[in-house]
Amino acid sequence: MNADASAEIIVAFDFGERRIGVATGNRLIGTASPLGVVACHDGEPQWTEIDRIISEWAPQTLVAGKPPVGNEALLRKIANFVQALEIRYKLPVHLVDESQSSRAATAALTEERREGIRKKRVRRGDIDQLAACIIAQRWLAECKSDD
Repeated sequence: MNADASAEIIVAFDFGERRIGVATGNRLIGTASPLGVVACHDGEPQWTEIDRIISEWAPQTLVAGKPPVGNEALLRKIANFVQALEIRYKLPVHLVDESQSSRAATAALTEERREGIRKKRVRRGDIDQLAACIIAQRWLAECKSDD
């Protein structure tokens, strides 16, 4: 990937204590795509897998979902995850309201299954990566409205 193209790439995360959904986005065309999930063990992400993703996609920006309010312990874990991303990759990390992203992902995947578009049953990892995609799309939309 050339340097100009990588300036337009983002990687987004939907943090969870067991799994982290991951998606990529392209600022130039304003689209996002689910990428996969990264497992967490004892609440710690598999950093080698995140390292591989960052190396492969060479983003200039990272985006993480943040719940609006609620579970303080989860908010602290997300804050720690974001701080680790900033330190580890030396990239800016933007927080985006992730309200209802998992619910929207579940609804979209369930609808695809009902309509026969999706043949396999909906799994939690599918939901997590689509939620990350929704988070990426929200951030891309915010960027577009700021232009």
